[in-house]
Amino acid sequence: MEDNEIIELYRTRSEKAIEETAKKYGNYCFSIAFRILHDKEDSEECVNDTWMSAWNAIPDQRPAKLSAFLGRITRNHALKKVEKYTARKRGAGEVPLALEELGDCVPTDDPAEQIVEDVVLTETLNRFLTSLTLEQRRIFLRRYWYLSSMQEIASDLKISESKVKMSLLRSRKELRQMLEKEGIVL
Repeated sequence: MEDNEIIELYRTRSEKAIEETAKKYGNYCFSIAFRILHDKEDSEECVNDTWMSAWNAIPDQRPAKLSAFLGRITRNHALKKVEKYTARKRGAGEVPLALEELGDCVPTDDPAEQIVEDVVLTETLNRFLTSLTLEQRRIFLRRYWYLSSMQEIASDLKISESKVKMSLLRSRKELRQMLEKEGIVL
């Protein structure tokens, strides 16, 4: 079933929307959650939460790309779970490590930043990502969006782990410089 047909099922509040979404995007969303959580049951729960969030959001919104919309929701649910777990047990897994690595690049002061600042930051990050080579962008996104370990990235891209580390180091430096140039306070 095509994405626009699935979205229309959501808009008409047909329960078949969730069934079709699960058929088409279930494995995709599960893999995102599992990469972050490393737990089958928690990942399945995140996917179910994703379907509920999509059910609640889509009548008001019409996502341009359903896969990206669902992926973002799944990722957010998984990160909330990690945050909850790490509040109890600090320092485990790739999520805290990846966020710590980006700590020097991305402003983290006030979680309730103004909308204008968010838009500027988003535009700057998009320009930064398009300035990277395809390989650099893949490495950067795999590490900081999909939260893959450096070993996984090296293995999947068939490059050395030191090349991954160096690429990430250079990309973070470039990002920091671009943010400073744009006047975004770190």
